[in-house]
Order: sequence, then C-alpha cells, then structure tokens
Amino acid sequence: MRLPLAVLFAALSVGVLASRASAAAGDLPPEVAAALSGIRPEALRAHVRFLGDDLLEGRGTATRGYDLAAAYVAAQLEAMGLEPGGERGGYFQTVPLRSARLASDGGAVTLVREGKEEPLAFETDFAMGPDYLRDDAAIEAPVAFVGFGVTAPELGHDDYGSTDVRGKVVAVFRGAPASFPADQRAYYSSGSVKMRNALARGAVGILRLPTPSDEKRVRWELALRYLRLPGYRWLDAQGRPYDEPEAIRGAALLSRSGAEALFRGAPRSFDEVGQAAEAGRPQSFPLPVAARMRRSSVHASARTANVVGVLRGSDPLLAGEYVVFSAHLDHLGITDPVEGDGIHNGAYDNASGVSAMLEVARAFAALPRRPRRSLVFLAVAAEEKGLLGAEFFARNPTVPAAGIVADVNLDMFLALYPIRDVVAFGGPHSSLGPVVEREARRLGLGMSPDPFPEEVIFIRSDQYAFVERGVPAVMLSPGLQSADPNQDGAALTHAWLRSVYHSPKDDLSQPVHEPSAVKAAQLHFLIGYDLAQADARPAWNPGDFFGEMFGKPTR
Repeated sequence: MRLPLAVLFAALSVGVLASRASAAAGDLPPEVAAALSGIRPEALRAHVRFLGDDLLEGRGTATRGYDLAAAYVAAQLEAMGLEPGGERGGYFQTVPLRSARLASDGGAVTLVREGKEEPLAFETDFAMGPDYLRDDAAIEAPVAFVGFGVTAPELGHDDYGSTDVRGKVVAVFRGAPASFPADQRAYYSSGSVKMRNALARGAVGILRLPTPSDEKRVRWELALRYLRLPGYRWLDAQGRPYDEPEAIRGAALLSRSGAEALFRGAPRSFDEVGQAAEAGRPQSFPLPVAARMRRSSVHASARTANVVGVLRGSDPLLAGEYVVFSAHLDHLGITDPVEGDGIHNGAYDNASGVSAMLEVARAFAALPRRPRRSLVFLAVAAEEKGLLGAEFFARNPTVPAAGIVADVNLDMFLALYPIRDVVAFGGPHSSLGPVVEREARRLGLGMSPDPFPEEVIFIRSDQYAFVERGVPAVMLSPGLQSADPNQDGAALTHAWLRSVYHSPKDDLSQPVHEPSAVKAAQLHFLIGYDLAQADARPAWNPGDFFGEMFGKPTR
C-alpha cells in the first residue's frame, strides 16, 4: 500500500472493472448505469496528478498556484458543456479578501498579578493570530475562567453560570463537553459561537486553553505552523471583514505552560479544571490575575475565486431548484519545511475531492436526459482559512438562494484501504440520511456513525456554510473497517491523520485503493441523481437541532 499513486491506479484496474459492474447492477435506468460506469480511474488519477503537482505550490489562498488550479477546473467544466455559473457570464465568482499577519514584532501577553508582571513567551507559552480590523490593538482586563464557554440550554449546560464577565477577558477551553451529542458538540465547539456568547455577556478578550485531550490530539508545533501563515477574512458589501467583532480587542491561544501560569494562585489548578472539563461539568470563576495583550497587524487587500458550473435541470417545475456539489480547491500552500519539503500538495486534501466532483459532473453531463433539478458544481476557495469561499457563496449565491435545496460536499475521502462502509456527516439530521443509506446499499456499502466526534468534523468543512443558511447538507467519509481482513482500517486512518494530514507528506506518493476511490465517486453521483429526481426537496427532520437552529433556507 505504499506504492506511488500512479502505480496503484494502474495495478488495480481489474478490481475497478468489478466495482463498475457491481455498481451498474440493480434497478437503475440503463443510461444512468452507463453514466455511472463511465466514472474512470484514469480520470480521477489525472486530476489529482495535476492539482497535486509541485508546480501549483500547494494551492494556497490568493496565490498563483491556486489561480492555476481554478483555471484548470473552469476549463474542465467548460469542456463538459456545463453552463458558467459565476459572474459576468464566466465560471468564476470573485471572493474579496483582507489578508492579515502579525507584524515583525509579533504580539505580547503579560499576566499582571498583585502588581507584578509576568510576560509570557511568544510561541512557547502563547500564540496569536492577527487582528483583522485594527493595525494595533491592546487591552488590559481581569480574567474570568468560564469552562468551555458554552451555553446550551437545551442540554441543561451553562458554563458561565453566575460569573460576571463584563469588561473581562474570558479564558475558555477549546471544544465542547464529550457528553454532548456529536453534532451539537461540533456546533458548540465553534470559535464563532463561543465568541458570540462571550460578546453577548460583555467580554472584551478571549484566551483559549487546551484540554488534556487536546494536548494529546493537537500538537503545539502544528498550531504554530498554521498561525505563521497569513490569515484571511472575506469582505462584505461595505468592504468590512465579515463577522469580526469590534469589541474583542485581544485574543490568544495558550499552551500548557501558559495556562499553568494563568491559573497560578487560582482557587483550582489548571489540571483540576481540565479534569472537570473532560467530565463535562459546567464551571466558572474569576481568576486572581489580569491579562495585558497587544498585537500589531499588517493588512493587505487580496482576491480569490470560487469556480461555478451549472447543469440545468430538465423539469420545468424543478429546474429552478439546485443540488450543490461542493469541494474545496485550496490547500495550505508553502510553509516552513518539514524534512526538507515545504509544499503542501494536498493530494487527498482536497485534490481527491475536486477530482471526484469533476468526474461526477462528467457523468451527469453524459446523460442523454438531464435530471429534473439543476445541479451546481462548486469548487470553493479558502476552506483552509475558515470555510471562506463556501461561506461567501452561501451568503452571496450566484443562483437563487431559495432554490438551493441541498449541498453534497466532497472533502478528503481517504481511500487508504478497501472500504466496506461510509460515514455520512450531517445525514442523521435530514432526509439526506436515508438517501445516502439507500444508494450506499446499492453499491454494497454499509453505514457507520461518526468515529471521531472529538474532531467536530461536521463544522470543519464546507457543508457547514450551507447548514448555517438552513440548507440540509452531507459529507461522506469512509468507515474505519477495511473490507480486507488483513488490513486494519482504523490503524491506517489514525496513522495517516497523525503523520500526513496537513503536512507536505500529503503528496502524489500517497497510497490509494483505486476501487474504493471509484466507488466513492459513484456513490456521490447516485446521491445527487436521487436528490435531483425526487418529487420533494430535502427537509430537516422534525425537531432536529440544526433545523431548529438555522430554520428554512434564506429566501
């Protein structure tokens, strides 16, 4: 399984033929079965080979490498005969950005306790990103610890309790209680949700703390690598960075050493509150310390683009409704070298998803009669910077917002071994779940629950930008059970996530089980076909948390 990508694709062609034959069987119309069998491993391989090449320099946001990738995807959509779905009759939707990075003198965090100052060490005790609104920002305020910073009345959980945080800096653990249902845990783990909760209570700054689980799962060095890269925010119609609060004038991430210093002299030690957090107990109290924070930022204007193609539906009554297939085209670009290589090729993340989306589009374009609903194929920008391209499209769609009925997102389907089941993130919340299960069963695949609830995957990829606009959405991932009894799918996945994910090692040398990559693309095609042909548009399940939280699609 450590052969180069191209060798593996070629070596497993016999298995692919068997997969095609199996997928085409059943009650599918002949023309649909033919389109399904036309999803070719050679095409999947070719897209990944181009998008993951060193020449594209990791497809970083607002870089030439990303622009080359976007031009490639637009050319592919045009060659298939898809209509341009961007601006001014083209395939591109411009996403205006503000980039920001810390100035050369970085930032500073100083703890002030009983008149004594204790400066924390930059990138040892703390790290911070830039301020997107101000060139220079500074604050000094008392600190209050508020657990996870979560208020979830429907779950009977309020970390703030009676602690008054007006005019204070709040210290919060990352994540949310493990006792929460998986997707609500994901929602309440969102930094934006926590920020809005803190703002509503009058906080003026935020310090993020690692839980004991975080320390094992997220390496400090990896967090530093991300924070050293420029950050971005998309700009609204007034030219303002979207969802950036004026009132929060200081924010930093603390390491264990920084957190221990913060809790020195507190009623409870950092280890004690960490254990309580792991147990899911609400907790908050003032800390006997103030935090002085300063950061200088350098801003610049930038632009990137989503790529949009449309396959118009055939039903006069349903062609005004759209099933969106999304996949992020960007990756991390170039960072500090790791073992001599600084290019983050992103072969799996997410050249593989874009590749599959393109071949799904090609299969639909090959149908002699188009599906009833229209289909949007959307390659989005700046996912790695916070779902920016997807969020911009979801709030500024190039098709009527009321007509967007579902999003099927393709992001890093890890075909490391022969798959036997799939995980449908978002499926349990809407009528999309039964669709995925039905079409997976057609291909001989089972369904499994989220194996990584602590990773809060549901809010970490582009489908969530659509969910926030009230649109049911789903993203698929392989289950952890390999169909080959001689392979441990869980061990392979954990090893990949630990040593390859978001590193320059995610390149064209990565192992790929070709029949599984083809079957995953086929499954996405079948899901889209099912949704496009159905009489009724997808709907949230009655009383579902996300359906209640975000309501109906914006009209």
